[in-house]
Amino acid sequence: MGLSTPISLTMTLRAFLLAGLTATAPARSTLDPRQASTITVDLTKTYQTIDGFGMSETFQRANQMHALSESLQRYVLDLLFNRTSGAGFSILRNGIGSSPDSSSDHMVSIQPKNPGGPTAAPKYIWDGNDNSQVWVSTEAVKTYGVKTIYANAWSAPGYMKTNNNDANGGSLCGVTGASCSSGDWKQAYANYLVQYITYYKEIGVDVTHLGFLNEPDLTTSYASMRSNGQQAADFIKVLRPTLDKANYTNVKVTCCDAEGWSSQAGMMGSLNSVDSSLGVVTAHSYTSQPSSPINTKKPVWQTENADLQGPWATAFYSNNGAGEGLNWATKIYDALVRANASAYLYWVGVQGGATNSKLVRISDDKKQVIPSKRLWAFANWSRHVRPGAVRVGTSGGPSGARVSAFRNVDGGVAVQIIQTGSGAGSVGVKVGGGFTTGAATAWLTDNTHDCDKQTATVGSDGTVSVQVPGRSMVSVVLEPSG
Repeated sequence: MGLSTPISLTMTLRAFLLAGLTATAPARSTLDPRQASTITVDLTKTYQTIDGFGMSETFQRANQMHALSESLQRYVLDLLFNRTSGAGFSILRNGIGSSPDSSSDHMVSIQPKNPGGPTAAPKYIWDGNDNSQVWVSTEAVKTYGVKTIYANAWSAPGYMKTNNNDANGGSLCGVTGASCSSGDWKQAYANYLVQYITYYKEIGVDVTHLGFLNEPDLTTSYASMRSNGQQAADFIKVLRPTLDKANYTNVKVTCCDAEGWSSQAGMMGSLNSVDSSLGVVTAHSYTSQPSSPINTKKPVWQTENADLQGPWATAFYSNNGAGEGLNWATKIYDALVRANASAYLYWVGVQGGATNSKLVRISDDKKQVIPSKRLWAFANWSRHVRPGAVRVGTSGGPSGARVSAFRNVDGGVAVQIIQTGSGAGSVGVKVGGGFTTGAATAWLTDNTHDCDKQTATVGSDGTVSVQVPGRSMVSVVLEPSG
């Protein structure tokens, strides 16, 4: 017994120490940046240039914003365009009206009545309001510094079309396969669009991008106009010279805002003849999502997507629902990283109603507005990936995460970590290529954070350490030293 006691004690101590080391190993790997998951940014691998992120307030949604109290007006404008307290959107998409009146949610035309034919003197009417889009545009440009205004027509006025109605489809008179007894309206429609952007220029808002179609593959009971790729090319051949003649050489022509990404891809072959006149390719994501690049050398924008039917949801993550913020963070990632999109726009920024079709909901009593986590998912992108940023290469990262990186025009690098899984832990971010990190900040969106600033620690070797919770999006912004 005298010898057995020391041997037993020694074995017990050894077991205790081994157990302790085993128990503390996971904690040490989580807390020690040297052992954490590391993301390496490669500045030598460059991809597309980013034009921005945005939304629209078309179909009189801007009127809903404008009808709020002055304090709520400022609050919703801040939510959309403020880079500190909101999403920091850099693109506003306006609707060019084609309807003869403003009843219901119609977008009124600047020439509601037929002037007498395609060659007759135009009879334009401008109310200086444009369904409150003038107010939103002026605020965006003059208060928040937005530089990209995308004016987009859903249809030509009805008298310019084969069905004599701005709704229910029909095609523009004069394009291939669309003859009308009234004549060829291509030039008159081009003049009409140029006059619209001229009205905006006169109030100090420069339209930078001009579109003449919206979902041309879909017939709807509201403003809509059908077009295939050849018919679109026919009109671009008239629109581009008309813009140039009016000294709008910097305004980029867009086409064609097809209902789905693959639908737009299918139109591209017919647009080859106007490649030099086309500025930006635009597509929606309702019938197909961006999963691969569209075959073009032009910038490609995803200009409309939303959960149109789901009940109003404000969570970042609950059950992976269609309206949840995490879902939209990954949709944007897929468009930018998998499909090389240069811009991503949600359908509507602010409006009333009980669906997810908007980012911010106006309450039924009009006395408050409620941001969704979709808005803050956009904020994690738009605040930190600014116009002119170039997507760069990345490698590594935590399990279950989607990782991307962009170099902004100021030299800073923004890295996005979207953790779709439940795992949490420390993540290191290291930028190669001679980049020396001077300072870093992190921004977190999850169920309890709205693009909130978090601690980011810069190590002696330049590696930035941040904590990434499960089901979250973290944006890390690294500033170069000096």
